[in-house]
Amino acid sequence: MADYKFHHDPARCVSCGLCEAFCPCYVLEMQDGAPVAVNPDACVGCTTCSGNCPTRSIRIEPLGNATFDAAAADEPKAEPISAEKQAEYAEYQRIIMEKLGLRWQPVAVSLIETDEPLPDCPIPAENLRFCQALMAARRGACILQPPYRHSCPDGTSIFGMTGVPEKLATGEIYVLFHKVVNAEAAAKMVAERPVFPPRSRRATMVTPLAKTPRDPEVVVFTGTPEQMMWLSMSMSYYDGHRHEFAASGFNSMCVEAVLMPLRDDRPNITFGCYGCRAATDVGEDMMWMGVPTNRLATIAAGATELAKKTIPDSRNKIYVEPIM
Repeated sequence: MADYKFHHDPARCVSCGLCEAFCPCYVLEMQDGAPVAVNPDACVGCTTCSGNCPTRSIRIEPLGNATFDAAAADEPKAEPISAEKQAEYAEYQRIIMEKLGLRWQPVAVSLIETDEPLPDCPIPAENLRFCQALMAARRGACILQPPYRHSCPDGTSIFGMTGVPEKLATGEIYVLFHKVVNAEAAAKMVAERPVFPPRSRRATMVTPLAKTPRDPEVVVFTGTPEQMMWLSMSMSYYDGHRHEFAASGFNSMCVEAVLMPLRDDRPNITFGCYGCRAATDVGEDMMWMGVPTNRLATIAAGATELAKKTIPDSRNKIYVEPIM
């Protein structure tokens, strides 16, 4: 059952073919100067076609997938973590947000393996990009996404829920977006990014840390560069360790904020990426850090100590001479 319906307004169309070129899943084909959805079941609702249409002659209508949602709803749910554990995560959230002055809630990220039962968490009625779900979770939403509810084929392939569409595997679409100079650079970028084995995960879940029903693999913090500095220093307060971060601007939330911290068991920053910034409400002053869940106690303790003197002294600009 197709999740999306393709609408085309021939009166606005200029037959440029950009929709066909940009579609990562080979859904569209130009026929007699007009795009036709020849492979509608492959559509993931990423809206790349409509977003690159110069005359806005394309609209993607989400239809939902009642069959899958009903099956998921009837499946036995995973046992939630204990009330004591939930209270512990909520207290970590409270302390860290208060001490660092964070506006947005830290987001607990869970990657559900193929043999795990699904947590008891709402599945959205419409498909979302992972970054869109994560940005909603920082505002308080709890979102469970099987691959059928992800609209970004980059994200589903990186997280090991699906294979990689050919245009993404070759890097062709990144050249079309003018993100890299040529196919060679695109192929290098794709080859260097880490991914989970195909079909090793069955869903992603994002919730505010205080609401997570499951022990998350990674917690993602949203904030200003200054707040990310204090987050880093909180982890270094007791051992003085200097962190090594890897950031590129490609696949930021999937790779840099989640997969790398999980794979390497260490924090990582990200500046965001094209898709994340184009598809969500994030501000130009925001950046993110993903940390393994086992660092939360250290962050809370370190932030508490830094908030006693160091953070207020810095924000009060104690080394700046008063203007007379």
